[in-house]
Amino acid sequence: MIHQIEQFIIAAADVLSGYPLFFLLIGGGLYLFISSGAVSIRRLPHSIRELRKRGAGDSGAGQISSVQALTSVIGATVGMGNIAGVAIALVMGGPGAIFWMWVSAVVGMATKYHEGVLAIMYKGKDDMGNPQGGPMHIIEKGMGPKWKPLARFFAIAGLFGTMCIMNANQLTEAFMAAFTNPDDIAASAFLSKIGAFFSLENYQAYRLLFGCAIAVIVGLVILGGIKRIANVASVLVPFMVGMYFLMVLYIILTNLHAVPAAVASIFREAFNLRAGIGALAGIAIIGARRAALVNDAGIGTASIMHGASANKNAVREGLIAMLGPSIDSGLVCTLTAIAILICGNIDVEGIKGLEIAMGAFAKGIPMGDILLMLVVVCFALSSMFSYSFYGTSCATYLFGTRIGKYYRWFFLATLIVFAVVPIEAAVGACDFFYALMAIPTMIAILTLSPRVRKATREYFKKEKSDK
Repeated sequence: MIHQIEQFIIAAADVLSGYPLFFLLIGGGLYLFISSGAVSIRRLPHSIRELRKRGAGDSGAGQISSVQALTSVIGATVGMGNIAGVAIALVMGGPGAIFWMWVSAVVGMATKYHEGVLAIMYKGKDDMGNPQGGPMHIIEKGMGPKWKPLARFFAIAGLFGTMCIMNANQLTEAFMAAFTNPDDIAASAFLSKIGAFFSLENYQAYRLLFGCAIAVIVGLVILGGIKRIANVASVLVPFMVGMYFLMVLYIILTNLHAVPAAVASIFREAFNLRAGIGALAGIAIIGARRAALVNDAGIGTASIMHGASANKNAVREGLIAMLGPSIDSGLVCTLTAIAILICGNIDVEGIKGLEIAMGAFAKGIPMGDILLMLVVVCFALSSMFSYSFYGTSCATYLFGTRIGKYYRWFFLATLIVFAVVPIEAAVGACDFFYALMAIPTMIAILTLSPRVRKATREYFKKEKSDK
């Protein structure tokens, strides 16, 4: 029965995350990019300036600053998708898939800009009067009460799409690959007892116990609420991105001769027509599909976090929000891809993720697999912290604050479950629920985009007149 459910989810994900998701996110994002006057390129200097202002303007209704909102969003997106997700994209679609991840980053910045603006423009409240953000509030307040079923649709999909399926699964895989011996696991009498009780093999019993450890660590943070999550993310995110950058820089500097070929392969394979138009389309779709898991642009989660910002100016929040994809899909994914293309092996059978990345770093850096493991732990945990807030917000919208607060305990329980499931099922479940979340989110963004353009014109007109 469980196997049949897994196969159904994988099949459904393949359908929804194929052409429908590609045209929705890339096509919709491209429309937003063009209609906004290439906001992700033209207004990038403004975004950086607004970020440097830090708390300026953060005096409205909200629980965190706009900078904390951005670091929390990046903490969620700079996770397993940037390492395991990139490796999976390379295995499934070859180097060319990375080019389409870059395309997704550019159009994703435009999408994230609109999400950030709308998150402040149509900020909602829970039944206790606390400010709340997200597509469900954007849809209900911006599009009207008759669209509330669409808002509920997002919230229901969000309950499951924010369960950090991929992160729990791949963090467990990383730890086992770096610190355990398969023979020791197979021979363990303790694991045999645990496995017998839950009808699991020793290997699965070990993953179950590790999932419990993850749940305890994550629980210490998320049970403290959004402020504790934001405070931890603001410290953890700069550290992990900086450390990861130094690791990849070492691989590049010690393998400079291989860098041009690696970069060239990305562009060459992105438009490779040797296998036909169908193969080219497949590569593009794989890249976009993995990018959805990496930067969340158009998925709706970012607007939940930015809706919690105390920033009063919607356009300013949008400018800060759009920096996210440039860091996760742009910088971090590129670093991962270059490292794997130089030192890794992507010619393998089946879906391989973190295993590929760890092999590449082990080859490129002394004790590279151990160092990558430390970074992966930071990446994965930061994602879990933020995603617990996303899911709690969806639960609060559907059931109220009294019941919604218990979602965090449900979230912790799912970390244990998804530490055990096969990677194919984890990837399929992520893609399936992300596709469902993207549908109402992009409908709302595209419908309300004229209001974003109007607000943008007024903001920069005022800025020009104030100079």
